Amino acid sequence: MVGRVIVWTETAARQRRVILKYWTIRNGTTTYAERLIRLATQQIKIISQNPYSFKKADYPDTHVSAMGHFSIFYKITSEKIIITAFWDNRQDPKKLLGIIKD
Repeated sequence: MVGRVIVWTETAARQRRVILKYWTIRNGTTTYAERLIRLATQQIKIISQNPYSFKKADYPDTHVSAMGHFSIFYKITSEKIIITAFWDNRQDPKKLLGIIKD
């Protein structure tokens, strides 16, 4: 079976960049950011192999895969997995609703 193409929305890519930059500045090193990139890459690989195995989110047509303090929100089409949000779970969840709707 051929896997679906992974597509990051601009919003999700921006969230990822902001989170990685925050941790790099906060820690004064890229070590944690690099570890987070590896974790996200592994999780996306698992999502691409079994996209329906993760729980449905409270948002229409959206699934969520948790990775500790972070979550990946995504939608599934016949050809793509569209990552709609890269979320730090310690943020106000009300902010997420506005992001997922767009």
